[in-house]
Amino acid sequence: MGGKIAIIGAGAAGLTAAGAAAKSARKVFVIERNDIIGKKLLITGKGRCNITNAADISDFPKQYPTNGRFLYSALNSLNNEDIINIIEENGTKTKIERGGRVFPVSDRSRDVVAALKKYAFADNVELIHGRVSSIVIKNGEVKGVKIGDRTLSADKVIVCTGGKSYPKTGSTGDGYRFAEAAGHTVIEPKPSLVPLVAEEDWVRSLMGLSLKNVAISAFNQKNKRVYEDFGEMLFTHFGISGPVVLSMSAHLKNIGKEKYRIVIDLKPALSREQLDKRLLRDFEKYKKKHIINALDDLLPKNLIPQIIELSGIEPHRQVCEITKKERQELCRILKQLELTAVGFRPIEEAIVTSGGVKTSEIDSSTMESKKVRGLYFAGEVIDVDGYTGGFNLQAAFSTGYLAGKSAAEMEE
Repeated sequence: MGGKIAIIGAGAAGLTAAGAAAKSARKVFVIERNDIIGKKLLITGKGRCNITNAADISDFPKQYPTNGRFLYSALNSLNNEDIINIIEENGTKTKIERGGRVFPVSDRSRDVVAALKKYAFADNVELIHGRVSSIVIKNGEVKGVKIGDRTLSADKVIVCTGGKSYPKTGSTGDGYRFAEAAGHTVIEPKPSLVPLVAEEDWVRSLMGLSLKNVAISAFNQKNKRVYEDFGEMLFTHFGISGPVVLSMSAHLKNIGKEKYRIVIDLKPALSREQLDKRLLRDFEKYKKKHIINALDDLLPKNLIPQIIELSGIEPHRQVCEITKKERQELCRILKQLELTAVGFRPIEEAIVTSGGVKTSEIDSSTMESKKVRGLYFAGEVIDVDGYTGGFNLQAAFSTGYLAGKSAAEMEE
């Protein structure tokens, strides 16, 4: 059997690391600062827990806009089918939903946490509630961790502390502090998968409006398209949110220093010509009505006044009075509704953190530090972030498993 392993953090990465390490290690300590374990897991997927994605594992690296290639070994050591099997074998059945998203059949995240606890806590695994203040390192090797005034000796330490998103769950950046103290570079943590703040006031007037099946693109100040996608979005009191917006946020790296032009195609299934014909049919049908009352077949009711205002058409003009030029301008706005993204919402509102421990300083085949022997990193503390759809949790499970397995198997 291997030596003693201390795992800091009992989230997705920490619990998977414990389960993997328990098979070979003599003793595993899981140290959790919260009273309950898996606190962040409990709120993921709006309390349903989007465990992973059913996509082919070979497609996964492309789902991480930051350092996806770093994950090859981890994803192959524990793939999406493996984590589904672990969760199902420990009492929680799963199902696949839209976009390949995998959820528990019960729609309760606590059932996923229960399954992971069952997997993690073997006879040689001990849970300690407390906050690690520092990692003890001597002569370039890990010797243990300090929990308050107490020193817990350990041959290996795995840092699974999460990022800085959702700080109320305990993700307050402790792992970055441990990494820097050990001589590691920490890429500045920034929010990712986060709502966007818009410059225009009219956006706020649409607060609460959800749009499905829209196409969205983002352009930088050089007018280069940096992102495009199709799906669902939401207008908010500060700007825009929703699945396609959250994924897009991962590509707006210079926001704050520069603004991004966001273009929304409200009718992506129709060409400009097809949309114009559709408008002509609706105009014929409602020719005696005011334009404000003539677009109900085409748009959500609370979007209509804003679209008409942006088109410059007087809302109480009769449809039969609308000129071809005005109709074409209306058509243009429906295909190119523009707004300006000027910032992210605070990191506390982000689903994940972009940034973290620099990947080039971690051995991707083991998750061990290249600077300190016996020190490992797993999960969101590493500078890797993915899109929505279960990819971030899979990265946490995979890196946690590889770190736990590697730490337990390494010769002392």
